[in-house]
Amino acid sequence: MKIEITSKIIEITPAIRERIESRFNKLERLQVPLITPHVIVSKERLMFNIEATAGIPNGKLFAQAEHEDLYAAINDLGQKLERQLNRHTEKPLARRAQSPLREQAEPQEADAEVDA
Repeated sequence: MKIEITSKIIEITPAIRERIESRFNKLERLQVPLITPHVIVSKERLMFNIEATAGIPNGKLFAQAEHEDLYAAINDLGQKLERQLNRHTEKPLARRAQSPLREQAEPQEADAEVDA
């Protein structure tokens, strides 16, 4: 996968590139194709800011992370993206609106009204 990494403040070293690519490789294990991932690295005063966007089928992922340590910020960013991707893949299984418990509770309430 080709990840576009942009930074105006600091130079992207091979170690930084490798860390970012390893975090995105963990996301690929979830069997969801990432479309054109883009990472922006910036620094404001003492904090590193990292933003990432990636397209997925039927949606888009976006996450930001901020930390004093660049590598810790990359890890936080990866965790945020992983949570979003898990939520996206598990969404069809949730089906809260079609819960069988809700359907069973409604007829019992109607019977109680008829008896009164």
